[in-house]
Amino acid sequence: MEKILISIITHNSEDIFRTLDVLKHEIGQDPQFQVVVYDNASEAAYCDRLAQYSFVELIRASENKGFGHGHNQVIFNHTADYAFICNPDILVTRETLVHMHQLIKRENIVAVSPKVLNEDGSTQHLVRQRLTVFDYFLRFIPFKWVKKLFDQRLATYECRNLPDDQCSIIKMGSGCFMLVSTAVYKQIDGFDERFFMYFEDNDFCLRLNQTGGQILYSPFDQVIHLYGKGAHRNRKLFMIFMQSMAKFFNKWGWKWF
Repeated sequence: MEKILISIITHNSEDIFRTLDVLKHEIGQDPQFQVVVYDNASEAAYCDRLAQYSFVELIRASENKGFGHGHNQVIFNHTADYAFICNPDILVTRETLVHMHQLIKRENIVAVSPKVLNEDGSTQHLVRQRLTVFDYFLRFIPFKWVKKLFDQRLATYECRNLPDDQCSIIKMGSGCFMLVSTAVYKQIDGFDERFFMYFEDNDFCLRLNQTGGQILYSPFDQVIHLYGKGAHRNRKLFMIFMQSMAKFFNKWGWKWF
Protein backbone atom coordinates (compact mmCIF):
# COMPACT_ATOMS: atom_id res chain seq x y z
CA MET A 1 0.00 0.00 0.00
CA GLU A 2 1.48 3.31 -1.10
CA LYS A 3 1.78 5.93 1.60
CA ILE A 4 0.18 9.31 0.90
CA LEU A 5 1.28 12.39 2.82
CA ILE A 6 -0.88 15.46 3.37
CA SER A 7 1.46 18.34 4.23
CA ILE A 8 -0.17 21.44 5.73
CA ILE A 9 1.71 24.62 6.68
CA THR A 10 0.05 27.08 9.02
CA HIS A 11 0.64 30.27 10.97
CA ASN A 12 -2.29 31.18 13.22
CA SER A 13 -4.79 30.31 10.49
CA GLU A 14 -8.25 29.84 12.01
CA ASP A 15 -9.42 28.06 8.86
CA ILE A 16 -7.21 25.08 9.58
CA PHE A 17 -9.63 23.77 12.16
CA ARG A 18 -12.32 23.43 9.50
CA THR A 19 -9.74 21.78 7.25
CA LEU A 20 -8.77 19.26 9.93
CA ASP A 21 -12.37 18.59 10.95
CA VAL A 22 -13.16 17.65 7.35
CA LEU A 23 -10.03 15.49 7.02
CA LYS A 24 -10.88 13.73 10.28
CA HIS A 25 -14.30 12.88 8.91
CA GLU A 26 -13.05 11.87 5.45
CA ILE A 27 -9.94 9.82 6.22
CA GLY A 28 -9.88 9.50 10.02
CA GLN A 29 -7.33 6.90 11.04
CA ASP A 30 -6.82 5.46 7.53
CA PRO A 31 -3.22 4.16 7.64
CA GLN A 32 -2.64 5.01 3.97
CA PHE A 33 -2.81 8.73 4.74
CA GLN A 34 -0.44 10.64 7.00
CA VAL A 35 -1.45 14.20 7.89
CA VAL A 36 1.43 16.41 9.02
CA VAL A 37 0.89 19.99 10.16
CA TYR A 38 3.99 22.15 10.24
CA ASP A 39 3.31 25.15 12.45
CA ASN A 40 5.29 28.29 11.66
CA ALA A 41 5.67 29.69 15.18
CA SER A 42 2.02 30.32 15.96
CA GLU A 43 0.71 31.35 19.38
CA ALA A 44 0.88 28.74 22.13
CA ALA A 45 -2.89 28.49 22.58
CA TYR A 46 -3.29 27.94 18.84
CA CYS A 47 -0.76 25.07 18.88
CA ASP A 48 -2.54 23.52 21.85
CA ARG A 49 -5.74 23.41 19.78
CA LEU A 50 -3.85 21.75 16.91
CA ALA A 51 -2.44 19.14 19.29
CA GLN A 52 -5.97 17.95 20.08
CA TYR A 53 -6.22 16.31 16.65
CA SER A 54 -4.86 12.85 17.41
CA PHE A 55 -4.65 11.75 13.76
CA VAL A 56 -2.29 14.64 12.97
CA GLU A 57 1.47 14.73 13.40
CA LEU A 58 2.23 18.26 14.60
CA ILE A 59 5.65 19.82 14.06
CA ARG A 60 6.26 23.11 15.85
CA ALA A 61 8.82 25.49 14.39
CA SER A 62 10.44 28.15 16.56
CA GLU A 63 10.32 30.75 13.77
CA ASN A 64 8.34 31.40 10.61
CA LYS A 65 10.54 30.76 7.60
CA GLY A 66 7.71 30.64 5.10
CA PHE A 67 5.44 28.33 3.12
CA GLY A 68 8.08 26.61 1.01
CA HIS A 69 10.46 26.04 3.92
CA GLY A 70 7.70 24.34 5.89
CA HIS A 71 6.76 21.93 3.11
CA ASN A 72 10.42 21.12 2.51
CA GLN A 73 10.88 20.25 6.17
CA VAL A 74 7.91 17.89 6.01
CA ILE A 75 8.38 16.24 2.63
CA PHE A 76 12.17 15.87 2.68
CA ASN A 77 11.88 13.97 5.94
CA HIS A 78 9.02 11.68 4.95
CA THR A 79 9.03 8.36 3.13
CA ALA A 80 5.61 8.69 1.45
CA ASP A 81 5.40 7.97 -2.27
CA TYR A 82 3.16 10.96 -2.92
CA ALA A 83 2.43 14.19 -1.08
CA PHE A 84 -0.49 16.57 -1.12
CA ILE A 85 0.71 20.14 -0.75
CA CYS A 86 -2.18 21.65 1.16
CA ASN A 87 -3.06 25.12 2.42
CA PRO A 88 -4.61 25.39 5.89
CA ASP A 89 -7.84 26.61 4.28
CA ILE A 90 -8.77 23.69 2.02
CA LEU A 91 -11.84 21.46 2.28
CA VAL A 92 -11.39 18.17 0.43
CA THR A 93 -13.19 14.82 0.24
CA ARG A 94 -11.74 11.33 0.41
CA GLU A 95 -13.06 10.71 -3.11
CA THR A 96 -10.93 13.57 -4.46
CA LEU A 97 -7.83 12.42 -2.57
CA VAL A 98 -8.15 8.87 -3.89
CA HIS A 99 -8.92 9.86 -7.47
CA MET A 100 -6.03 12.32 -7.70
CA HIS A 101 -3.77 9.56 -6.40
CA GLN A 102 -5.00 7.33 -9.22
CA LEU A 103 -4.39 10.05 -11.81
CA ILE A 104 -0.79 10.74 -10.83
CA LYS A 105 0.12 7.19 -11.80
CA ARG A 106 -0.47 7.99 -15.46
CA GLU A 107 2.63 7.91 -17.63
CA ASN A 108 4.83 10.99 -17.31
CA ILE A 109 2.55 12.74 -14.77
CA VAL A 110 4.48 14.18 -11.80
CA ALA A 111 1.76 16.39 -10.28
CA VAL A 112 -2.02 16.76 -10.31
CA SER A 113 -4.04 19.93 -9.69
CA PRO A 114 -7.78 19.90 -8.99
CA LYS A 115 -10.48 22.44 -9.82
CA VAL A 116 -10.47 25.00 -7.01
CA LEU A 117 -13.81 26.44 -5.89
CA ASN A 118 -15.12 29.14 -3.59
CA GLU A 119 -17.65 28.11 -0.96
CA ASP A 120 -20.48 29.31 -3.20
CA GLY A 121 -19.39 26.87 -5.92
CA SER A 122 -17.84 29.46 -8.23
CA THR A 123 -14.45 28.69 -9.73
CA GLN A 124 -11.17 30.22 -8.59
CA HIS A 125 -9.21 30.43 -11.82
CA LEU A 126 -5.74 29.66 -10.47
CA VAL A 127 -4.17 27.69 -13.33
CA ARG A 128 -1.53 29.61 -15.31
CA GLN A 129 0.07 29.10 -18.70
CA ARG A 130 1.99 32.40 -18.66
CA LEU A 131 3.09 35.07 -16.18
CA THR A 132 3.62 38.74 -17.03
CA VAL A 133 3.91 41.86 -14.91
CA PHE A 134 0.98 43.47 -16.73
CA ASP A 135 -1.37 40.58 -15.98
CA TYR A 136 -0.57 40.71 -12.28
CA PHE A 137 -1.17 44.41 -11.99
CA LEU A 138 -4.36 44.06 -14.03
CA ARG A 139 -5.77 41.77 -11.34
CA PHE A 140 -5.08 44.35 -8.62
CA ILE A 141 -6.62 47.31 -10.47
CA PRO A 142 -9.93 48.16 -8.72
CA PHE A 143 -11.57 49.76 -11.77
CA LYS A 144 -14.07 47.39 -13.37
CA TRP A 145 -14.02 49.24 -16.69
CA VAL A 146 -10.29 48.53 -17.04
CA LYS A 147 -10.81 44.83 -16.37
CA LYS A 148 -13.70 44.77 -18.80
CA LEU A 149 -11.48 46.36 -21.45
CA PHE A 150 -8.92 43.56 -20.99
CA ASP A 151 -11.41 40.80 -20.21
CA GLN A 152 -10.23 38.51 -23.01
CA ARG A 153 -6.63 38.88 -21.89
CA LEU A 154 -7.59 38.09 -18.30
CA ALA A 155 -9.60 35.08 -19.47
CA THR A 156 -6.55 33.70 -21.26
CA TYR A 157 -4.28 34.49 -18.32
CA GLU A 158 -6.64 32.72 -15.90
CA CYS A 159 -7.09 29.74 -18.26
CA ARG A 160 -10.88 30.06 -18.11
CA ASN A 161 -11.17 28.00 -21.29
CA LEU A 162 -9.95 24.76 -19.71
CA PRO A 163 -12.51 22.03 -20.52
CA ASP A 164 -14.70 20.62 -17.76
CA ASP A 165 -15.19 17.26 -19.45
CA GLN A 166 -11.57 16.12 -19.70
CA CYS A 167 -8.20 16.45 -17.99
CA SER A 168 -5.62 18.88 -19.40
CA ILE A 169 -1.86 19.22 -19.29
CA ILE A 170 -1.01 22.59 -17.75
CA LYS A 171 2.12 24.61 -17.12
CA MET A 172 1.41 25.87 -13.59
CA GLY A 173 -1.09 24.77 -10.96
CA SER A 174 -1.85 26.43 -7.65
CA GLY A 175 0.15 25.56 -4.56
CA CYS A 176 -2.99 25.86 -2.44
CA PHE A 177 -3.62 22.18 -3.21
CA MET A 178 -1.59 19.88 -5.40
CA LEU A 179 -0.50 16.25 -5.42
CA VAL A 180 3.14 15.63 -6.28
CA SER A 181 5.50 12.70 -6.63
CA THR A 182 7.82 12.93 -3.65
CA ALA A 183 10.66 11.42 -5.68
CA VAL A 184 10.42 14.25 -8.22
CA TYR A 185 9.87 16.79 -5.43
CA LYS A 186 13.16 15.76 -3.88
CA GLN A 187 14.85 15.56 -7.28
CA ILE A 188 14.25 19.29 -7.87
CA ASP A 189 15.02 20.19 -4.22
CA GLY A 190 11.43 21.08 -3.40
CA PHE A 191 10.38 24.69 -3.03
CA ASP A 192 12.85 27.52 -3.48
CA GLU A 193 12.98 28.91 0.04
CA ARG A 194 13.97 32.37 -1.19
CA PHE A 195 10.23 32.86 -1.68
CA PHE A 196 8.76 33.43 1.78
CA MET A 197 5.27 33.19 0.29
CA TYR A 198 3.71 33.92 -3.13
CA PHE A 199 5.19 32.78 -6.46
CA GLU A 200 6.89 29.75 -4.91
CA ASP A 201 4.30 27.50 -6.52
CA ASN A 202 4.83 29.06 -9.97
CA ASP A 203 8.57 28.60 -9.63
CA PHE A 204 8.06 25.04 -8.38
CA CYS A 205 5.84 24.12 -11.35
CA LEU A 206 8.26 25.56 -13.88
CA ARG A 207 11.01 23.42 -12.41
CA LEU A 208 8.72 20.39 -12.47
CA ASN A 209 8.29 21.02 -16.20
CA GLN A 210 12.06 21.02 -16.63
CA THR A 211 12.22 17.39 -15.48
CA GLY A 212 10.25 16.36 -18.55
CA GLY A 213 7.28 15.40 -16.38
CA GLN A 214 3.85 16.92 -16.81
CA ILE A 215 1.28 18.54 -14.54
CA LEU A 216 -2.28 17.28 -14.97
CA TYR A 217 -5.33 19.45 -14.30
CA SER A 218 -8.41 17.46 -13.30
CA PRO A 219 -11.80 19.25 -13.43
CA PHE A 220 -13.35 16.06 -12.05
CA ASP A 221 -11.64 16.63 -8.70
CA GLN A 222 -12.74 19.66 -6.75
CA VAL A 223 -11.66 21.31 -3.50
CA ILE A 224 -13.00 24.34 -1.67
CA HIS A 225 -10.44 27.04 -0.98
CA LEU A 226 -11.39 29.50 1.77
CA TYR A 227 -9.54 32.15 -0.17
CA GLY A 228 -8.51 35.21 1.87
CA LYS A 229 -6.83 37.30 -0.85
CA GLY A 230 -4.57 38.73 1.83
CA ALA A 231 -2.29 40.59 -0.57
CA HIS A 232 -5.30 42.55 -1.84
CA ARG A 233 -6.19 43.86 1.63
CA ASN A 234 -3.08 43.78 3.79
CA ARG A 235 -0.21 46.21 3.15
CA LYS A 236 2.42 43.92 4.71
CA LEU A 237 1.30 40.94 2.61
CA PHE A 238 1.18 43.12 -0.48
CA MET A 239 4.82 44.10 0.09
CA ILE A 240 5.76 40.43 0.48
CA PHE A 241 3.88 39.74 -2.75
CA MET A 242 5.82 42.46 -4.58
CA GLN A 243 9.16 41.22 -3.25
CA SER A 244 8.35 37.66 -4.34
CA MET A 245 7.26 38.86 -7.76
CA ALA A 246 10.60 40.63 -8.22
CA LYS A 247 12.46 37.48 -7.16
CA PHE A 248 10.44 35.39 -9.58
CA PHE A 249 11.01 37.58 -12.63
CA ASN A 250 14.67 38.09 -11.73
CA LYS A 251 15.02 34.31 -11.75
CA TRP A 252 12.96 33.49 -14.85
CA GLY A 253 13.29 36.69 -16.87
CA TRP A 254 11.11 39.79 -16.91
CA LYS A 255 8.03 39.56 -19.11
CA TRP A 256 6.17 42.85 -19.04
CA PHE A 257 3.23 42.27 -21.39
